[in-house]
Amino acid sequence: MAKQHIVALLYDFDKTLCTRDMQEYTFIPSLGMEADDFWAEAEKVASKEKMDSVLAYMYCMIDQAAKAGVPLTRDVLVECGKHIEYHPGVLEWFERINRYGEEAGLKVEHYILSSGLKEIIDGTVVAKHFKKIFASEFMYNEEGNAMWAKMAVNYTNKTQFVYRINKGVLDINNNVDLNKSQPEDIRRVFFRNMIYIGDGLTDVPCMKLVKQSGGHSIALYHNDEKEKVQPLLKHERVDWIFDADFSEGSDLDNAMHLLITQLGCDNRLEDVTYHQKREIK
Repeated sequence: MAKQHIVALLYDFDKTLCTRDMQEYTFIPSLGMEADDFWAEAEKVASKEKMDSVLAYMYCMIDQAAKAGVPLTRDVLVECGKHIEYHPGVLEWFERINRYGEEAGLKVEHYILSSGLKEIIDGTVVAKHFKKIFASEFMYNEEGNAMWAKMAVNYTNKTQFVYRINKGVLDINNNVDLNKSQPEDIRRVFFRNMIYIGDGLTDVPCMKLVKQSGGHSIALYHNDEKEKVQPLLKHERVDWIFDADFSEGSDLDNAMHLLITQLGCDNRLEDVTYHQKREIK
């Protein structure tokens, strides 16, 4: 059976591709609040109600928008995505990485696994590059206003999306196929061909899962905050740490080029071995 040579790059979004939490560019200022005050309120709600932190911030978005008289519709949130600021080189990154894959005989796919909002990500200029965006999302009433969470992606349930990508079961309502036993050698994206890119402790469950399953994990830092991610390398939760510079010729770019090239060689070598074993049988 021919193997599918697909490399999947899995990204967090906030502080990984963009410079800060996505709500901080336009949404929180529209409430007349400072970012620190909004997140403190969300943390207060989570603590008081013993509530998941992602559900708490989504509740606070609805609550604070209502108090400020600010509409919270899908269109408003999509518009917020147009004002996202990115780390250096992000806008040119995806096409260049796709080219590295083609040169290595691989197909590269990009995925988002984020606790941020899908609606905001959908409005970004980079949304077109992702095969699937797994992120938190609101449900809307008949008037188009956000009324509650349709999807809340927290730091541990992110890992389900790694398995979904592995098996090619991208419909989040399809749990039957996700949980079916499936031989490793027929899965759509092998774990060894996955690369997870995140920025810190909130990405640890996915980083660890991908790394322990034979893939690769990368932690990014910026603004001279290298010391925050160094423990991830020390405790072997990631393979590498790099400055969040996606520009051509950066350390991250060079490492990705080498890694994709090596994955291409490994996949071709495994194909040869696989066919030789079949011939022996």
